[in-house]
Amino acid sequence: MKNIIGVRFKKLGKIYFFNPKSLRVRKGVKVIVETAQGEEYGEVVIPNRFIEDEKILAPLKKVIRIANIRDHKHFEECRRKEKEAFGICQKKIKEHGLKMTLTDVEYKFDNSKMLFYFTADGRIDFRDLVKDLAAIYKTRIELRQIGVRDEVKRIGGNGVCGRELCCCSFLRDFEAVSIKMAKEQNLSLNPSKISGNCGRLMCCLKYENEVYEEKLKKLPSIGATVKTPDGEGEVEYIETLREILRVKVKDGDNFVSKKYPMSDITIIKDNKAEKVDEEELEHKQELEELEKLEQEDRKNATNGDGAFLSQN
Repeated sequence: MKNIIGVRFKKLGKIYFFNPKSLRVRKGVKVIVETAQGEEYGEVVIPNRFIEDEKILAPLKKVIRIANIRDHKHFEECRRKEKEAFGICQKKIKEHGLKMTLTDVEYKFDNSKMLFYFTADGRIDFRDLVKDLAAIYKTRIELRQIGVRDEVKRIGGNGVCGRELCCCSFLRDFEAVSIKMAKEQNLSLNPSKISGNCGRLMCCLKYENEVYEEKLKKLPSIGATVKTPDGEGEVEYIETLREILRVKVKDGDNFVSKKYPMSDITIIKDNKAEKVDEEELEHKQELEELEKLEQEDRKNATNGDGAFLSQN
């Protein structure tokens, strides 16, 4: 068994595990830890606990110390420099006529480098910008292009549900989202209704997707012919999570719509081929563009983009 603690460096960043050695720390305590990029200042979110050795995939970096007054002051000084650098970088971007939007600046706790995060359509030649920034700050400079989801996560805001955005409150990683998920959940296929503040598909489409996929395997599709306690009929609507079907059945010379639980239904004929409804056809071009942007975002997230220049 090994003693570990969990540390987070950003409000919604990932939790990393460290070896606290003989230190006993409480949740919320600030610590200085050793990382692959040098010393970092972080907050303990998981206090001391013991886990089995085989669950640790790689050697743990060490906790150097509990942050002292000097560390706190230096951390605040780094935040001040970040704000100052943000304004200077924006000015330089304008001077060089670069089509990019600066979103954030990060100044490493050990003064080893500064990171400038930006968004842009396509690749940007920012070599001259990097040279200017390196000349001003006399340290290693990194410019990192990020996606629109990352941008909104850093800016913050509320979603259409009225709550704080998922990416700003608890979501640590962005998973792949698709139009198919919205279709399987019987949601509107109007892009404006299934897109988030970032202009991409809402991340919450992913949450219940696995449940929908499992339930849809045993449920008929709309248009299927089924047997009900009142005779044969055609499926008009499906309440997937509740496993309730609305079926149009014949009642004398007329047809009526009734709801039945799946347990009372027998499938006679079903065509699982994906159907295209009127709303999907109406917004076909917009949906295709949205899907294309999703694919590009995933590609950029995989490949990444950045530039480095060290003047010292």
